[in-house]
Amino acid sequence: MEALTIGEVAQRAGIRTSAIRYYESVDILPAPLRINGRRRYDSRVFDRLAIIQMAQQAGFTVSEIRALFNGFAEDTPAAERWQTLARQKLVEVDALLLRTQAMKQLLEEKLLRCRCLTLDECARCIHDQGKGDLLVPMKHFWK
Repeated sequence: MEALTIGEVAQRAGIRTSAIRYYESVDILPAPLRINGRRRYDSRVFDRLAIIQMAQQAGFTVSEIRALFNGFAEDTPAAERWQTLARQKLVEVDALLLRTQAMKQLLEEKLLRCRCLTLDECARCIHDQGKGDLLVPMKHFWK
């Protein structure tokens, strides 16, 4: 079994050594064997890093990635783990899409059409419109 240093793993995986240490600290990468106090990894680390990278690309948080690895019974199939987390993430993505659509509407229908000379004038226009249909409630922008 190959015993790779953290630098070798980082170089082959195209990531920083600090990322590897971070993944270990947040329990998404198991602590490696230590020889004379130095981390030594076997080639299976690349499989784990590939899963972490794909999960990140899909928008999963560190907490969600940790749940992927550690939040299920050991015998839970990978497909079931991914599907459970993907369903939850899709709810978030759908909410994000609604938020971005509302932002786009505000930009196109209000801000691109603004003719105010000062921000104080803009504030008066906003207050005058009150709860107009075209104004996007702030709850759509900030959680």
